[in-house]
Amino acid sequence: MLRRVFAVAAAVALTLLLTGQLPAAAAAYVPINGAGSTWSQNAIQQWASNVQQYGMRIDYAGTGSTDGRNQFASGLTDFGVSEIPYGKDDNAGSEAKPKFPYAYMPIVAGGTAFMYNLTIGKNRVTNLRLSGDTLVKIFTNVITKWNDPAILQDNPGLALPARQIVPVVRSDGSGTTAQFSTWMASQYPALWNAYCAKAGRKSPCGVTSIYPLIPGTSTTAQSSSTGVAGYVAQDASVGAITYVEYSYALNLHFPVAKIRNHADYYIEPTAQSVAVGLLAAKINQDKSSPDYLTQDLRGVYTNPDRRTYPLSSYSYMIIPVDKENDRFKAAKGKTLGDFSYYFLCEGQQQADSLGYSPLPINLVQAGLEQVRRIPGVDAKAIDIKKCNNPTFSTDGSNTLAKNAPNPQSCDHVGATQCTGGTAGAKGDTPTTGNGGKNNTPGGTKTGANPSASATAAAGTTPGGVPSAGAVIDPDTGQVVGGAGGGADSVSAIPVSLSNQLDPTLKLVLIIVSCALLLGLTVGPPLAARLLRGGRR
Repeated sequence: MLRRVFAVAAAVALTLLLTGQLPAAAAAYVPINGAGSTWSQNAIQQWASNVQQYGMRIDYAGTGSTDGRNQFASGLTDFGVSEIPYGKDDNAGSEAKPKFPYAYMPIVAGGTAFMYNLTIGKNRVTNLRLSGDTLVKIFTNVITKWNDPAILQDNPGLALPARQIVPVVRSDGSGTTAQFSTWMASQYPALWNAYCAKAGRKSPCGVTSIYPLIPGTSTTAQSSSTGVAGYVAQDASVGAITYVEYSYALNLHFPVAKIRNHADYYIEPTAQSVAVGLLAAKINQDKSSPDYLTQDLRGVYTNPDRRTYPLSSYSYMIIPVDKENDRFKAAKGKTLGDFSYYFLCEGQQQADSLGYSPLPINLVQAGLEQVRRIPGVDAKAIDIKKCNNPTFSTDGSNTLAKNAPNPQSCDHVGATQCTGGTAGAKGDTPTTGNGGKNNTPGGTKTGANPSASATAAAGTTPGGVPSAGAVIDPDTGQVVGGAGGGADSVSAIPVSLSNQLDPTLKLVLIIVSCALLLGLTVGPPLAARLLRGGRR
């Protein structure tokens, strides 16, 4: 009988565990919540899921960096997450700051990527390349067609279609917008200021968290990183391009554009290329400054290392420090402190697989110092050598950056173009062999194997650019003859990323759900019957 009772108890315990009804093993942890960056959201939510096994409950809402800063300042959350500090964007003069002591703590690095949806005929383009000025002109409506000569110059191996470009920007206050606009204001101020002036913004435009919109253009705005990425990923959104953290393109199996850096190489925002780029970042080391540990990225934008991704940056967690405030009591300090210890060390090991780049050792050490300031923290003496961070080395150098491979020769400005896919779309895109005559080293900088050349299509110049009066089929990218220009617009409806679930995962979830339902239906009567039988 005793064996039956144990069997029933085990079955009931398993059912409760699977349905989430068992209490946390470590009741000492008090739940905490935070809000803010969607750029960092994928990493934070994965870490929060990981620490549930220790009894920690971390509730995080990706509401945008601006809202995250506002909620934290108003005392509505226990922590905030943002890509930019307080008072650094266009609301600098009016943005409310916390009335209690707070500090910035870098949590993860990554690249602001340019995810796109583009096809040539029925083939998805996965190897697009863009120079800095071309990229800015796309997002300021100067370049409006995918077969624009400037884009063809970047892509000597692609016969791109005369399809309308649909830039997809953020409609909410976004740290990603702030990062992108910081780069544009720094590297291409004339283009950025001219666009802002047309949109009714004051000039110079500078950094903004709210992207300016001009009515009557093809630009569309969506809220959150999930929103812009989901929009671009729709089948109906061919021609669209957006700026978003690299992890979103990975998760949705879509490509990102390789961006031309200061060494004239087109680079993808991998963990290694971001680590290389951030070697040139300047970090505020003044511990008396309210902006301690915040970043100056101007050196990253112009880093001469050929392996650099120029739009690389860090994200911050904004935490309460030194004393309790009206919301954050010492009881919460153990949870926030232990969660911080987790993601600064063990969590960084997942950064690459999540689409980010792990923090270098100097920022991890500085972050660990900030953790000790959290009210009520269970301060720990962390052995930095046991963090197992991929960037750490015995000589203090950044191992990830040190071992980063050099780009292929076909990624250099010139006559060839690599065929290999990027981000979540690894399939090759065959090149047509325009010969590279539209891609010269004199273009504006920004911060798989090449295919064999083929004969340029009829109706093009020797360099592959359509000749005057030629018509390009927007779906095939091929010259069809005659005068006039192709024009094809794209319209799309926002879609939830829940619709993007892998079919296999859906099937597994359905099977698990059915098993749980069967267990809940059959389990209790079976347990009662076994117990009654044991008492006879």
